[in-house]
Amino acid sequence: MTSDDVSEPSTLPRRQLGRFLRERREGTGLTIAKAAALVELSQAALQRIEAAKTKKVRAVDVQALCDLYEVSRADTTRAVELAKQARVTSWYTAFAGLHSDEAFNMIVELTPAARQLISYQEIVLGLVQTPDYARAVISALPGQEDIDRKVELRMKRQTIITRKTDPVQLELLLHESALHRVIGGPRVMAAQLRHLAEIGKLPNVSIRVHPFSAGCTWGLLHGPFMILNFDLDPKGNLVEPPLVYFEGAGKADLYLENPGDVQSYTELASVVRSTSHDEVKSRDLLRQVAREYEA
Repeated sequence: MTSDDVSEPSTLPRRQLGRFLRERREGTGLTIAKAAALVELSQAALQRIEAAKTKKVRAVDVQALCDLYEVSRADTTRAVELAKQARVTSWYTAFAGLHSDEAFNMIVELTPAARQLISYQEIVLGLVQTPDYARAVISALPGQEDIDRKVELRMKRQTIITRKTDPVQLELLLHESALHRVIGGPRVMAAQLRHLAEIGKLPNVSIRVHPFSAGCTWGLLHGPFMILNFDLDPKGNLVEPPLVYFEGAGKADLYLENPGDVQSYTELASVVRSTSHDEVKSRDLLRQVAREYEA
């Protein structure tokens, strides 16, 4: 899976910057027109920055906006760095997020904006974890502090798939190994697998188990990935381009934006789906393994 020739900057830094500046402006109660006037920008220019529609964002403008919104020095430095990253030509982005806090990482901000998530995983995806399973996963990471708060934040993120109004469509392709990799102990595993069986009944959620018997898809041990697809605007254009996300596993997260890469992983997901159990058989297997843990 290789990228085509690089031809334009990554959209991710300016997406992150635009969201950050918009949220900070709204937090101050300023309209776009008022904020733009106070930093001597046109309203259209500030709208383009917030909507990530401009490829070149001047650091001096970002600095002025952060000063206006009374942003901390550390976050201002990160925001200015994003403006610089927005000029870098690359079809992939290694990105740890604007903030070190989990609540403000790039993927946390991207998933609620997505229309559809297609995810292949080898442990249970955070968006469908139980609190006890999430606590066991987070606690196992090195150097973790304030674990209860991080678990709470992870649970709050799950509302994007459980909310009644316009929930995100989630397709989870879960490798069978996740059912047998004991995280938190048998009691935690039993509850987690039963939770998956129940949440998979939601009309916007599809959970399929990819069995050991399926072997290696395309002859590759490709590892976990997530495809994010976004809505169309009234004119039929994508609000944001689709991308592929890889969790960093202790390092920076990786995002692929090249259309060829996105298409390759979309095809890979299709092959995994075609060799997975259907939703009913997957639920039966989840409940069966849960009973084995309970026994």
